[in-house]
Amino acid sequence: MKIGAHVSAAGGAHRAVGNALEIGAECMQIFASSPRAWAFRPQKQEAVEAFREASEREGMGPAFLHGSYLVNLGGDDALVERSVASLTAHMGAAARLGALGVIFHAGSHRGRGFQTVLPRAAYALSRVIGDTDDGVWLIIENSAGAGNHIGATFGEIGRMIAAVGSDRIKVCLDTQHAFAAGYRVADRDGLTEALDEFDESIGLDRLVAVHANDSKSALGSGVDRHQNIGHGEIGEAGFEVILSHPAFSQVPFLLEVPGMEGGGPDRANVDALKAIRARVSP
Repeated sequence: MKIGAHVSAAGGAHRAVGNALEIGAECMQIFASSPRAWAFRPQKQEAVEAFREASEREGMGPAFLHGSYLVNLGGDDALVERSVASLTAHMGAAARLGALGVIFHAGSHRGRGFQTVLPRAAYALSRVIGDTDDGVWLIIENSAGAGNHIGATFGEIGRMIAAVGSDRIKVCLDTQHAFAAGYRVADRDGLTEALDEFDESIGLDRLVAVHANDSKSALGSGVDRHQNIGHGEIGEAGFEVILSHPAFSQVPFLLEVPGMEGGGPDRANVDALKAIRARVSP
């Protein structure tokens, strides 16, 4: 597996490659536009070309984009339309940059229940798939579960995928979110049970990325709070269990941790995960 991180693309996507190299990342995730705004600002062509050239030159990749935090597939009609437009714009940016796809949060059913919003979510996903490049993946990230969030269980994600029926819909497994949602990913038996459920509900062939985050919150808390590797409830021992599982052997790991100085993923966290990888490698 490759180990990377979410890195800043401030000043243009091409700058992300240098930022990733600076912390020792082997792959990366970036924002192609502000994640807290609906307005999408396309990358300038020179930045796109420089990003592709630098990535190839440095052997950096794969790359993923992270979608807007405002996306909600379970919202009202107007919100779903804005979400479709945002995801479609991000998928276009991924195609231009040569990224594998767009990782996004599915949003909240706002107390109406998953079954109620499932048709709306399926409609939105189908629209995005139908309006974007065949070579780019739309990647659902599992949620921690608080706030009526969609996709805290693998069953919910699997039902969304089945309702659309596209091979281009993939999944990113966030370790902290899974832990907070009640999946015992930090111990061997619990991880085996979780991945068996993932395979039955979704299919392990759809797992294309892992957000590698320790957890500030307790198992089953439903609270989305990331912690640095080895400093949280999952711990180094938990990540040894995770990285040693064969299901992850070819899946890129992307850090979204706060960083030792609070500035986001850093070399200390990348090195910590690499050291665990070295210990558990056959």
